[in-house]
Amino acid sequence: MNWKMSRVVRTVADIMVVPIIVFGIYLIIHGHLTPGGGFQGGAVVASSTALLIVSYGSFRDYKKDFSSLESMSLTLFILLAILGILLGATMFYNFGAGTGGLFGGTVPEGINPGYINTGGTIPMMNIMVGLEVTAALSLILWMMAKSSGSMEVEG
Repeated sequence: MNWKMSRVVRTVADIMVVPIIVFGIYLIIHGHLTPGGGFQGGAVVASSTALLIVSYGSFRDYKKDFSSLESMSLTLFILLAILGILLGATMFYNFGAGTGGLFGGTVPEGINPGYINTGGTIPMMNIMVGLEVTAALSLILWMMAKSSGSMEVEG
């Protein structure tokens, strides 16, 4: 069965997908400063997949892509954790804090005013968790829609 929602629903879905993904990325990147992080942001980004599946009723065969993204991000997360053992003393050691560079800014004295680049390896781990959760939840949603018969796979 190949069904579609009305043109209005599809247009609103197309418009809303971008802000949903941007908000999810914001939650992932700012996870070390504010409530949120990789899991919450990944769930928000995956909700854009649900919106597209519901509004279009068909979805390209992205099972392999979701599965590959999930495996890659989980592998990189584990490598970052093990790198803490090799460069520091413990697993998940924050070896990037205070080193300069992208996420290695030094934390000022007192209350952190919200500088995004002060997290060290924590934002990198949040990004990996966000990618993994996005891929896993999108894959679950894709499989549920496909197995229910309410979605036709294109491609």
